[in-house]
Amino acid sequence: RHVRASHQIAASALAIALRSWYEARGRSHEDQGGSKEGPAGGSGRVRVGRTRIDVLCRRHVDAMADAEMKDVETSDGLGEAEKVQKDDKGDEGGKKTPLQQMHANLKLLSKAVATKENRTINRVLRQSFAIRKSFTVDMAEKLSNAIVSDVEARDLLLKLLQKIGREGGDVMEMENGKVDKAENLSLPKQLPEAEALVFLVVLVMLVDHKMYADAKLFAKKSVEFVERFNRRTLDLIGARIFFYLSWTYECTGTLSEVRPKLLAAHTTATLRHDEVGQETLLNLLLRNFLHYNLYDQAEKLRSQAQQPESHSNSQYCRYLYYLGRIRAVQLDYVDARECLMQASRKAPQKARGFQVEVQKWLITVRLLLGEIPDRALFQQPIYRKTLVPYFELTACVRVGDLAGFKRLAEAHHMQFRKDKTHHLIVRLRRNVIRTGLRRISLAYSRISLGEVASKLGLDSAEDAEYIVAKAIKDGGIDATLNNDTGCMQSKEVVDIYSTNAPISAFHSRISFCLDTHNEAVRAMRYEGSAQRMDTESAEARRERLEQEKELAKHIAEEDDDDF
Repeated sequence: RHVRASHQIAASALAIALRSWYEARGRSHEDQGGSKEGPAGGSGRVRVGRTRIDVLCRRHVDAMADAEMKDVETSDGLGEAEKVQKDDKGDEGGKKTPLQQMHANLKLLSKAVATKENRTINRVLRQSFAIRKSFTVDMAEKLSNAIVSDVEARDLLLKLLQKIGREGGDVMEMENGKVDKAENLSLPKQLPEAEALVFLVVLVMLVDHKMYADAKLFAKKSVEFVERFNRRTLDLIGARIFFYLSWTYECTGTLSEVRPKLLAAHTTATLRHDEVGQETLLNLLLRNFLHYNLYDQAEKLRSQAQQPESHSNSQYCRYLYYLGRIRAVQLDYVDARECLMQASRKAPQKARGFQVEVQKWLITVRLLLGEIPDRALFQQPIYRKTLVPYFELTACVRVGDLAGFKRLAEAHHMQFRKDKTHHLIVRLRRNVIRTGLRRISLAYSRISLGEVASKLGLDSAEDAEYIVAKAIKDGGIDATLNNDTGCMQSKEVVDIYSTNAPISAFHSRISFCLDTHNEAVRAMRYEGSAQRMDTESAEARRERLEQEKELAKHIAEEDDDDF
């Protein structure tokens, strides 16, 4: 009533102003000689104007009142949803405390388990890892007491949490009111996925505090708990637990001891059609073999292991990286370059450590193929300091400086051995010599073998003769060797566009574009049927849009902690 009365007052004021304007206009018309009454006269115009003003004012009042009532009804209808959202949020500024966020994640996890939606479970894992830095020991203890049902596992968990509190100095930084509210939150019980998530959170806390021995012990207990169940909704969490199990063994220097456990788990995952576990455990086994330079065993496992049809982006990047390393050691440099380039392109932008490791191997493989990486690559911020030895190595290979290459290999020997590229660096000596020989063949039309040996830093002319003959046979240089005069005579430079090199280059680029297109088509997700979309409620649609927005926000990251 108050809204309608206010609009009536405003409409009346508007009507009075318009009537005054019409009357003034009619009087001015009569003063000019228009004294006849009627539709064409001034008074007729005034009557018509008044009638129109009354009609328009009534319509305006009705329309504004109806619109205002609709707004009130809409706000009343959304009030309950807003109250529910406010109840789930924290008290100050709509921000949730870490314990409330974990509670929301557990509720979302129970819903995802009921609907068997793995994408939602992956979202829960991302959100749980995002709050791990602000998650305290007291919060973890409350969750453990409320969710973990196994008495032995809970006692071990609480003991380790107390140890974290003593060594890490974690304290509860929450007000008493918020603690009471968080304690009264209802949590899902008797849900293996919720217990496994709590185990994973505590395991990550142990790793973050660098308590690798305790993390190793607790990871074994967590794996035993996961292996009791054969549930596809537990696959994602179980794969993460296996990852941290292998990581704790690697940090303690006993990575070879976990290999039988990983092999048995991979066999079990294959029999259970656990695709997430298959690709995760396969990458862990490949990393285990390559850590000890067991490239033959890694290739045998990779060739005989069953590849899952669908795979996550992070695990596929790792697989391509390990496969590229295997191909490089097996002298298959072309396939190694393709695998390493795809791993570098598919890796998340925030996975800088992984990007650096891939680039180290990729630069070495490209040098072995006779390619020189672009200088702009080494000027990027993330590579400017980490790739200094490889930048100097590229400079030596580019100019064919054999003496500088020897000095560089000795100076950075420990770095190359740490990167596990030292055995490939040794092979680059032949490329350095060939590059220097190619430069000499382009600069001189005829040169003696003794001068070639002195320019390349070789011991004698006989060594230079063997190297020149091998380069001519392999097609590295276009020259002839005259044994009578002891000279190397270069041929005229042939136009490259008269050869098949441009065709092969375009073919490789087109093949890469087609492969990228086919992978994008296979990875697309299509909407459901139109009938199901029409019957979707407003609340479900709002929740779906929020999930899609959250997914779009985190799709580029996809859990950078794995790298």
